[in-house]
Amino acid sequence: MRRLFAFLLFGFGLYGVYWFALNRLFDEGSYRKQVAFGSVFVPYGWAYALAILLGLVLLVLLYSLVYTLLANRLQGRKRSPWPLFWQGVTHLFLWVLILLVYYPVVQVVAASFDPTNNLFSFRRPDTGFLLLDAKVIPYVPEPSLENYAKLVEGVVLYPYQVGLLLLSGLGLWGVALVGLLRRLRPGEDWMDLWQGRALLLLALSVFALALTLSPKQFTGQGTETKFLLWVRNTFLISGLTGLLAVLLTATAGYAFARFRHLPGRYPLLLFFIFVQMFPGFLALVAIYYLLSRLDLLNTFTGLVLAYSGGIISFGTWVYKGYLESISPSLEEAAMVDGATKWQVFTRILLPLSAPMFVFIFLLQFVGTYSEFVLANLVLTGVESWNVGVGLRSFTTGQFQTKWGIFAAASVLGSLPILFLFYGFQQYFVSGYTAGAVKE
Repeated sequence: MRRLFAFLLFGFGLYGVYWFALNRLFDEGSYRKQVAFGSVFVPYGWAYALAILLGLVLLVLLYSLVYTLLANRLQGRKRSPWPLFWQGVTHLFLWVLILLVYYPVVQVVAASFDPTNNLFSFRRPDTGFLLLDAKVIPYVPEPSLENYAKLVEGVVLYPYQVGLLLLSGLGLWGVALVGLLRRLRPGEDWMDLWQGRALLLLALSVFALALTLSPKQFTGQGTETKFLLWVRNTFLISGLTGLLAVLLTATAGYAFARFRHLPGRYPLLLFFIFVQMFPGFLALVAIYYLLSRLDLLNTFTGLVLAYSGGIISFGTWVYKGYLESISPSLEEAAMVDGATKWQVFTRILLPLSAPMFVFIFLLQFVGTYSEFVLANLVLTGVESWNVGVGLRSFTTGQFQTKWGIFAAASVLGSLPILFLFYGFQQYFVSGYTAGAVKE
């Protein structure tokens, strides 16, 4: 009975593939009915794409056969070419996947250099090259930095702020140089030391610059000239949220990890897990009501407090697991020498927990950097917006959507997160796994 059912199911599947191929893949009329305005129709285009892919697979097969044949003759061995072939097919699949993943990034970067919004218009270019006419390859007839110039138009920097900007650039070059040396030669202790110093210089100079900027320094006309102010607001909000998250999770995680006889410890930990099951937007009405009653709407303080409540449960669990991986014998030895509980916590556990604190800080910083829903609810003034709310303003114009400026702002706004991930990637990896290792 099972074989009969499997046979019928397989037969229906083959008939479905046959019907789809007959009525869709090989019927030009069904294609023409679905062609969107401004697009390019290529009969049997799927067949050309499949032929190109099969051609690449055949090239991989040919390379595997030739390489294996030559290697066998030179080394006097008999090896099969199929392991090398399947490895090549795997790499080909991964490269195709990488191209598909990064294709939207290419479109956004190309749009940032197009002041005419040509990439987002229905008008089809007529170049004679199919991929350009179909806009598969971005068509930018007159690339320029006009969109980027509009984002910094009218910004006035004081001399000491220019110095802070140069210091941040020096720190960035230091991080990039050490990262390049890591690629060229094995990692050494001095590389970790100087990379840490360069990252510290970069972070301190950027946050000092963000603290000293004021809305009065942005004198340009139009909302797009406030972009750097939105970046500054985002740095302040995300930085304060990260610091508050570290402070709250450090104390709560230590209490749950070391005070095992704390009343209600286990039910409260289960409650933290239960809270994580619900999405954050379910609390928007309650958050708005509380901030309204406390007169904290359109303030950074209200948004920071709202953000900080979301990291406590997750951060507490992560830091609790990290502390449980540290042997209590270190604390007992310090207490035998006369140290108090507070001294053990501040002088022994906190220095050992520095990588975990960096991980929690960066996790909260990145998570709130481009957050939109809660920020759009709390922040109502143009000079108070963060990057996420500011980017939305470019796509809600009454008469025109500023796609070029939106793309340029997206590229510039993503650079800080890109640098953070590149500079602190070891903390992200170690932070995600540190709490899972037990003694």
